[in-house]
Amino acid sequence: MAWKSTITKVEPNHLVTKGYRQEDLIGTIPYPHVVYLLLRGELPTPEHGKMMDAILTACIDHGVTPPSSIASRTVASGGVPLPTAVAAGVLSIGDSHGGAIEKGAQYLQEGVIKMNKENNTPEELSKNLVAEAKAQHQRILGFGHRVHTADPRTQRLFTLADDLGIAGDHIALSKAIEQALIHSSGKTLPINVDGAIAAIISDMGFDWRLGKAFFLLGRVAGLTAHVYEEQTREKPMRKMFSVDCEYDGEPERDLP
Repeated sequence: MAWKSTITKVEPNHLVTKGYRQEDLIGTIPYPHVVYLLLRGELPTPEHGKMMDAILTACIDHGVTPPSSIASRTVASGGVPLPTAVAAGVLSIGDSHGGAIEKGAQYLQEGVIKMNKENNTPEELSKNLVAEAKAQHQRILGFGHRVHTADPRTQRLFTLADDLGIAGDHIALSKAIEQALIHSSGKTLPINVDGAIAAIISDMGFDWRLGKAFFLLGRVAGLTAHVYEEQTREKPMRKMFSVDCEYDGEPERDLP
């Protein structure tokens, strides 16, 4: 049974990825551009290539507090190989950690389709979206942050998107939602890095189902650094966290 794949042709002494010989790519095309090639099938324009590099860098690390860093360091302290500990961190990436890019991109892409169909402005649509979310007690992903009141990565990414001519309807809608949330709740829920990336990759034409991929591709580098640091600076099985756990199960009892 033969598979069909558009990614890489493998023959003796010959590798062709998305139509390009790998030896031609090596040392010539930057890694983020090759990632773009794998995901889109063509090499990026200089503008999209620079934006791709910026997105991956923005995802690279957020200290020791995220679940992925905690998982990688905890597993590393058990004495496993580096790939195993990094994989543990990758396994913790889901809807609540790193997933807002995917969900946010889906939300924005569907929103822009609706906006164009109904001939609305981003401001008009955002008011309706925020009102709907409030009535249904749903959170709009990509806004607010547990640490930052103004995510420093967001403004840099949006500035680059403007400078590179990438900013379009999705970024405009995300900014309009940010303002609508302020008017609706009276609270400032700024666009976080996940929301910014969701808007930017949507304006770049990426399928929302690749949202987690951008986070994953950037964060693996940070997780590798955390695992290496844990293995080379810390003692195995060290006490990393102080957690008071109160037992509230069945009272002590004798076997029948």
